[in-house]
Amino acid sequence: MTLRLMAVHAHPDDESSKGAATFAHYVQAGASVTVVSCTGGESGSVLNPDLRRIAWAQRDIAGLRHTEMAAARDILGVDHIWLGYRDSGLPDPGETVPPLSFASLPIELTVQPLIRAIRRIRPHVLITYDENGGYPHPDHIRCHEVSVHALRAAADATVHPDLGPAWQVQKLYYDRIQNYQRFQAVHAAMAADISETCSSSSNGCEGGDGAVERTAEADERAAAAARVGEVAELFRERPLKVTTQVECGECFETRDAALRSHESQVAPDSPFFFLPNDLQRRVWPHEDYQLVDSRVPTAIPEHDLFAGVVDDGDGVVGAGAGAGAGSGSGATSDAAAGVDGAAGA
Repeated sequence: MTLRLMAVHAHPDDESSKGAATFAHYVQAGASVTVVSCTGGESGSVLNPDLRRIAWAQRDIAGLRHTEMAAARDILGVDHIWLGYRDSGLPDPGETVPPLSFASLPIELTVQPLIRAIRRIRPHVLITYDENGGYPHPDHIRCHEVSVHALRAAADATVHPDLGPAWQVQKLYYDRIQNYQRFQAVHAAMAADISETCSSSSNGCEGGDGAVERTAEADERAAAAARVGEVAELFRERPLKVTTQVECGECFETRDAALRSHESQVAPDSPFFFLPNDLQRRVWPHEDYQLVDSRVPTAIPEHDLFAGVVDDGDGVVGAGAGAGAGSGSGATSDAAAGVDGAAGA
């Protein structure tokens, strides 16, 4: 049986900044991975000041972002689905989202294409954002709401029977990849490497009399470390809710290539997204998730999103399977409460 993973995201480029190494890792292992984009990113601004295709972006940002998404899809080796809703944009405080945009439409409507997709693809595992959307963008919050509603509705044969036979997703995860501990670990390693390098008399950091003579390279490395430290501070107050770490360091270059294909949205030297991969593999070689609902036994902490997953014949097929029924009860119980709360949002 082929293991199946679905990741539901708000905009094109979100799939490449939130889980792309995981997706590539599982594709290489033979799993089927489907990325769902709820919107086309039409309201997004150009965030790369050196964008080569600026004229295209000014003329047809939607078309450019579709092209970028196709490139990322091919790099990652995933399947891709557009739900087809319009990007709501990020309104200023006190303003509302535009009419007919994704976040403005009734959830009873917007959930239906995702129910159909879940029932057609039959994923064992689904990944989306938490109730805050990862960050408070209207489309990210609505993506969470739609994902949770669709997951529940897809399993109920009495709900929209016209959208296909019912299917029960076995495990639901929230993305927790952008966290303080990750950025701080990378920042600390970068600072330690600089300190070690500059303690050597052969590197040009110190002169013969012991006075510091910083080289341009040393200044550049120090500035890069400082930028990562600043990024880490953005997440300092965010609690760590990681239950599952998927080791996928071998796919960090694939992740970065996919993200760079979204050229209109990501500057190629962004310290938020592009960290030294060899260093990451040394101190944080995984991507992080929170298990919030599981219909199968599993033990926390996990190292495989498919841990405990069963096939239609009740045979355990997940790589991490074999845990006793009681070992995952806490995670399952917490998850059920979280999903119920989100569904009422």
